[in-house]
Amino acid sequence: MFLRFFENLRSADVPVSMREFLAFLEGMKRGLVTYDVEGFYYLARTAMVKDERHLDRFDRAFAATFEGLEHISFDDVLNAVDIPADWLEKMAEKHLSAEEMAEIEALGGFDKLMETLKERLKEQEKRHQGGSKWIGTAGTSPFGAYGYNPEGVRIGQDRSRHQRAVKVWDRRDFRNLDDSVELGTRNIKVALKRLRNWARDGAHEELDLDGTIRATAEHGYLDVKTRPERRNAVKILLFLDVGGSMDPHIKIVEELFSAARAEFKHMEYYYFHNCLYEGVWKDNARRWNHQIPTWEVLRTYGPDYKCIFVGDASMSPYEIAYRGGANEHWNEETGETWLRRAREQWPDNLWINPLPQEHWQYTHSIAMIREIFEDRMVPMTLEGITRGMKTLGR
Repeated sequence: MFLRFFENLRSADVPVSMREFLAFLEGMKRGLVTYDVEGFYYLARTAMVKDERHLDRFDRAFAATFEGLEHISFDDVLNAVDIPADWLEKMAEKHLSAEEMAEIEALGGFDKLMETLKERLKEQEKRHQGGSKWIGTAGTSPFGAYGYNPEGVRIGQDRSRHQRAVKVWDRRDFRNLDDSVELGTRNIKVALKRLRNWARDGAHEELDLDGTIRATAEHGYLDVKTRPERRNAVKILLFLDVGGSMDPHIKIVEELFSAARAEFKHMEYYYFHNCLYEGVWKDNARRWNHQIPTWEVLRTYGPDYKCIFVGDASMSPYEIAYRGGANEHWNEETGETWLRRAREQWPDNLWINPLPQEHWQYTHSIAMIREIFEDRMVPMTLEGITRGMKTLGR
């Protein structure tokens, strides 16, 4: 069964190595989670998934491997598996209280429990609601569905209610982390974490455990030491395209902006429309009467900043290549001129495009922007942003 599990993981593109699989088997051999289905799931996931992006794929492979276990009949189990008595005793000790153990013993033990179930299946002629004896629903009988008995067996219930059944993994808590799905704020944070340069700065707010131990040993008395917290020291300059063809992408760009503000302590942002020109702005409501000269931005932020443009790059080619080509004002210098100045000032640069990459080939202006940025354009997907962060981090 475990070999099939390994094969299903590889088929689902979870990059699990043989070393990781052997570590999982070693954990099982040492009895880390012998009687706990949910613990078994988390042990397997911990041992064989090293990247959050693959959690949903792991869940699907897990479900495909172990699907149907909760539907196995008692005859199937008893005929196919020789369950050791000490295994059952330990499982009972783990899951049952002393009173519950006494109730099971009163039935005559596990064998009696199985016999009683078979007898009641034969005797019962109609659906039973509630109660503590017959097979039914919403009761406390050891058999049935939608009720509760600690040693009960689920019959006719389509999902777990107490999280004790096999299909705990079907919750798929991480289904939105796969590369192929739409982004959300949390997903974007996962991708942005690839761009990190940890440094300690600011006030001494964090306990320095190693320093405290060292100082205490040297001085002979408790000498508590603190140090600045570790923070992401990367500096980000974000240029966000707004209006026009960007309107359909407002939600995802807002999520990117929110994630970036949470992830980077040093981040500045400005808005532009379609292409970079001589002016940018901080407040869209005041874009015409409170613009900031682009030259001022170029002189304010040094080359240690990493520059990211976010836009669909969909516009008239004239807006990039010609003086006066902007669709809202007369631009004395071309958009291409300003973009090249920005790339020269901030060598670590990137363009993130919310338009699906398969549509890029149909828009001439996207090809022009990609050429200006030397193909440093990525789609706004988890995989694309991850790739972009790696490019910026080089």
